Amino acid sequence: MEDLVSEIFFDNFNCEGVILAEETYKDLEMVDTTQGMLRVFLNSDDNFEDLKFDIENILDMYRLEFLSRGMTEFELGSWDFELEEKKSEDWSKKWKEKWDVTHVTDRIAVVPDWIVYHPKDSEVVIKLEPGCAFGTGTHQTTQLCMKALEKYMKNGYKVADIGMGSGILSILAKKLGASYVYGCDNDETVIEVAKENAAKNGEICTFELGTADKIHDKFDFVVANILHFVLAEIMSDLKNIMKDGALMSLSGILDEKKQMVIDAIERENLKIVEEIKQDQWTSFVVTK
Repeated sequence: MEDLVSEIFFDNFNCEGVILAEETYKDLEMVDTTQGMLRVFLNSDDNFEDLKFDIENILDMYRLEFLSRGMTEFELGSWDFELEEKKSEDWSKKWKEKWDVTHVTDRIAVVPDWIVYHPKDSEVVIKLEPGCAFGTGTHQTTQLCMKALEKYMKNGYKVADIGMGSGILSILAKKLGASYVYGCDNDETVIEVAKENAAKNGEICTFELGTADKIHDKFDFVVANILHFVLAEIMSDLKNIMKDGALMSLSGILDEKKQMVIDAIERENLKIVEEIKQDQWTSFVVTK
């Protein structure tokens, strides 16, 4: 749940960065890792005890919300934490040091905009400043949607990106030939990030604060990279924005939770075209 917990801190605190894991190597072999323990860097004027109290309350609130939506204590894991004071560093720059180019497929590369990169012939390159928005191209759920877009999206399609985060999927759709791309997210902090990323890539997309149930347009291709229980909840809204015969890529689904999404797909009489897996994650391409 490191992505989920990281997002909680970005949304609720002045969070300057998160380290998912630190690895130690000897003779090219990994001998130690902090996998499973997040390091979260917060900048706060609150005193130590007040900040600790706020973190406890926020984590408890979100945990209860996820439990009420069907997740289990086992899936959520331990959210125990220790708080310690550190000398201030520019973490907003330090985290960039180990960032590199991500080759999603032979044809698609995601490049941090501070890296100079010379693409291969016909390679589709997305320049990205992640900011605090979800969707940097490194996570399996994002890559699964990117692979579906590459395989199934046709030139001239109208595309909707639900929960667009950084805008990476919208930008890719445009670069692959979409005639029009609309993206929405219920987090107002990511809208400007997505707009800046689109401009950086020379692409025009429409991004706004919103959710699928507020959309009245119809699309040839829909992408939704969201948590499994949210996909299940909004499947009828997603279906409503699809043209007859349209395709949709559904991602953000842990393998052990895919049945919840399959049930929602069948409930809405959508047809599964392909199931795509990567590590512990599953995605579906469906048609209406």
